[in-house]
Amino acid sequence: MASGMMVAGKWITDASEQNQSSDLHDIPTTFRDRITSDGSSGFKAEVGRYHLYVSLACPWAHRTLIMRELKGLNNVISVTIADMVMSDKGWEFSLASGASSDSVNHARYLQEIYLKANPQYTGRVTVPVLWDKQNQSIVNNESREIMRMFDVEFASLATQKIDLYPRELQQQIDETIDAIYLPINAGVYRAGFAKEQTAYEDAVTELFENLDRWEAILSKQHYLCGNQLTEADICMFATLYRFDSVYYSLFKCNLQRIIDYPNLWNYLKDLYQHPEFKATCNLGYTKSSYYMSMTDINPNRIVPSGPIISFEEQHNRDRFVQV
Repeated sequence: MASGMMVAGKWITDASEQNQSSDLHDIPTTFRDRITSDGSSGFKAEVGRYHLYVSLACPWAHRTLIMRELKGLNNVISVTIADMVMSDKGWEFSLASGASSDSVNHARYLQEIYLKANPQYTGRVTVPVLWDKQNQSIVNNESREIMRMFDVEFASLATQKIDLYPRELQQQIDETIDAIYLPINAGVYRAGFAKEQTAYEDAVTELFENLDRWEAILSKQHYLCGNQLTEADICMFATLYRFDSVYYSLFKCNLQRIIDYPNLWNYLKDLYQHPEFKATCNLGYTKSSYYMSMTDINPNRIVPSGPIISFEEQHNRDRFVQV
């Protein structure tokens, strides 16, 4: 989720920069250092050294939270959760419902974290952010890379020995994450923030063509890369979970709901019912954040009462043999 822009260390409000459908997720993230298990990168995986800044609403941040839970890294990597509604200064930290104060840097706004890392920072101020307490700087703010580091580089510190990037599936996992990114993960945003009818229709068409494709694939196998849970499923879940309650209406992605897809819907319920997935989900927070923060497309900040979604309903994915 875009949360503002800084230019040479100065906060600016530039809705056109934040909401251009073609550019929203094409602006490169800035902090791309890598944590390694042996510290050869200059950043060693250690207990208590790193801190994660997130919003429960943001699908990109959600990926990292799910991975942190699945690996059992809660006592290794601490976390701060931003307020539900984005302020005019971007993501804010307090003790509002569902949020937490910044116990590490004692910042009021996420932009302060970016400025601490680089006083002349120019770019978006987004979650997730992985902070290094030792070097007092941001290590990385690219969700896919943070997720991978938690999975691979922190494996020896994880209390749950689950491998979501197994060697024999690595190429397929990377290709799958690439395949769902533009049409699905970013596709809902391309539709929601489109400035022209043709751009909207192109994004929606591509989105649903790809949902149809994965609906067919999931009729034959348990997960995206076969019968084993992988990083790719986390990336898909973060979008599907928000789809019917947010993207269908707010972003006009309304050809079909996920509940209208038998295989995608049961796949979504199956993932949600993993305790580690469920622990990271707060649908009320998520809905309110989208509808109340994105005033360009919902100026009156009205949050819809529905739909009523039961992710706890029984699913049928047990028919597949899980690895």
